[in-house]
Amino acid sequence: MKEADLLRPPIGCHISIRRGYLEAAHTAYRIGAQAFQYFPKNPRSLSVKAFDKADALSCASYCHEYGIVSIAHTPYPTNLATADPKLAQATVQSLLNDLEIANACGSLGVVVHFGKGHSGDPLSDYQRILSMLNEVLDNWQGEAKLLIENQAGDGSPMGTTLHELVQIRSLCAQPEKVGFCLDTCHAYASGLWEPDRWGELVRIGEELGYWQQLVAVHLNDSVYPHASRKDRHASIGRGAIGEAQLREVLTTPFLRSVPFVLETARGVDGTHREEIRLAQEWSGHPGKS
Repeated sequence: MKEADLLRPPIGCHISIRRGYLEAAHTAYRIGAQAFQYFPKNPRSLSVKAFDKADALSCASYCHEYGIVSIAHTPYPTNLATADPKLAQATVQSLLNDLEIANACGSLGVVVHFGKGHSGDPLSDYQRILSMLNEVLDNWQGEAKLLIENQAGDGSPMGTTLHELVQIRSLCAQPEKVGFCLDTCHAYASGLWEPDRWGELVRIGEELGYWQQLVAVHLNDSVYPHASRKDRHASIGRGAIGEAQLREVLTTPFLRSVPFVLETARGVDGTHREEIRLAQEWSGHPGKS
């Protein structure tokens, strides 16, 4: 790896594991990605997966050899704030399964949304989130972390501020096993990130100690305007956030070692190759052709 590459963040996209974990890593390399995200199992189910450990370990080895960083993402039904006891237990087992797979793949961690409460009692919702996190982490000894993602505010205002995320982590019995994933679309749509005031969000995060625990960034533009509280991703530079503001994020000095992952629609060639190249250019690193 060239010295200049060390000054720029690894950039990639979400990739399917349809053909296995190792093949997902191969795909990342082929399209010029230095990072990728994947669902460790069926994204629409909380069922525990009996995975191919040899395939996962091969993925880890390949990524180490080629300098590729990976993160996993929990299935869509995952909700840390669920009030249903049976669903809560299924979620705990699912999260432990996700962590086990991510660890075997050599991934930094597993992204999980903050959680959406529907009880009308925010305090109870926060307590359930903490209880679930503690139960999972009490039973987890691997290196992969749980990465709490900020939310856009659609359906629930929970998880839209850095204060909430930092406070929940600090109250965990084992906060060292928890990190953060910042979603740029969610931050803009929730109103957390004010237009043309990235520096202000940086300042708030510094005061709270948020950035020190940031492990990954979801690099997404937003279909809807600032503070719309609608979670709809747009390709970078084609949404309400726009090129100038996303360039500012990509060139933030203390984020140069953090992986940026696109969660946007694939390009005309069926991949994110061109969008990755564009993000690399915005970061000041042209990537490989």
